[in-house]
This record gives sequence, C-alpha cells and structure tokens, in this order.
Amino acid sequence: MSVPVPHTAMVLAAGLGTRMRPLTDTTPKPLLKVRGKALIDRLLDPLAAAGVKRVVINVHYLADQIEAYAAALKHFEVIVSDERGEVLETGGAIAKARHLLGDDPIFVMNTDAFWAPESPDPYFELASAFDPQAEDERLLIADTGRALGFDGPGDFFLQDGDRLVRRGAAPASPWAYAGVRIMKPQLYDTRAVERFSAVKVWDELIPQKRLAGHALDRFWLHVGDPKALTDAEMWIACHGG
Repeated sequence: MSVPVPHTAMVLAAGLGTRMRPLTDTTPKPLLKVRGKALIDRLLDPLAAAGVKRVVINVHYLADQIEAYAAALKHFEVIVSDERGEVLETGGAIAKARHLLGDDPIFVMNTDAFWAPESPDPYFELASAFDPQAEDERLLIADTGRALGFDGPGDFFLQDGDRLVRRGAAPASPWAYAGVRIMKPQLYDTRAVERFSAVKVWDELIPQKRLAGHALDRFWLHVGDPKALTDAEMWIACHGG
C-alpha cells in the first residue's frame, strides 16, 4: 500500500503493569507473551512492515529489561527515553521525549492491546486519514462489540463524521481507544515535564474539533490483566495469529 507513514513512532513502555500482577512482578508488561509472542512485538512487527524506521521507547519499571529488548531490535533506529526517576504517565512521557520526536507527525502507541489478524494496514489507514490541516491527533478506535478483554463502558462517541467527543455521563459509548494514534508532536512544545495523562490534551482538542477518530477494521484484543491474557491466548489459538 503506497501511503506516506510517519518516520518515527513513540512506544509507551514505562508503566507499572499493576493490574497484570503477579505476571509483572518480574517481567514488564510489554514483554509478556501471548501465544509465544510479546505484546510489544505484536505492535512493532506490523509497524516495521508499514515502513516506520525510528522508534522512541520510554522506560521506567524494570527498565533494564526493556532496554535490553530495545537494543536487540533490528528493523528500527531505537532511542530510549529514560524515566527511571519518575512515573510521567502518557502525557508527561511525550513531554519528556519531545526533543527526540522531530516535527513531523508521529505514531504513539500503548503496549497492552493489539489487533488480529496482524497487519500493517491499520497504520496505513490511520496515516492516510490524518489531515494535519483539520486535526492535531487522530486516534485509532475499536468497536467495543468487536473486542475481547475490554470491560469498560467505552471512551468516545463520533460526531460530524469523524470528530471524537468523550462519553461523559452517558452509561456507555460504542468506541474505545485502541491504543494507537497519529499526532503532531508540537502539541507538547510547551508542556511541562511532569506527571499527566494524554487525556488532558485530548480534552483541550475536543471543543476545537481537532481530535478525530478512525475505526479499526479488525478484531481488537485488550490485554489488561491475567484473565484477559489467557482469553487472548485462547482466541488466538482458535483463530490463528
């Protein structure tokens, strides 16, 4: 597929993985395996296939293991953003790494969910749909009715086609953030390096209609706790991947 994709991606790999204990007592969550393949690889393999060349990975919990993993990656130029001193969450992590990200749009991804069948197509589709003149971030969103391991009420509604609004007081919404997005790194130019969530930035963009969503056309597996990991392994065993 001939679609320009970002040159750089940031992988958020610093989390404590508390909901995944006891599995994360000795292994960082991104390195936990589903049917023999690490969660992080289930995102990075299709990212490499999409043509991304450079990856920034942040580290905090069991950082040495993540750094050893990063050093062994063969398909990317890898830069580690060291957060050993402080947990910065999903927003503060990008603020700290801002100087490493360049000025072109980048992918940002979590490491606790993936899609099946494995394919680079969602990356291509997200990059193709992103319009930097009309939006600052575009989130890959999953249909909660086409997902496994997600037990929440949903995160977003779509309005005016592809503009995202938060669920708010509604009891449920049909779309969950699927853990991958494309964004302008300039959003973090003036952000302090402190602990905060990327949701803070999204809540600023929503009233401006600068936060868009792109529906994932794949089955989505969210791996948030040991039961979800077991369920994901059973699903992959039955469906392949």
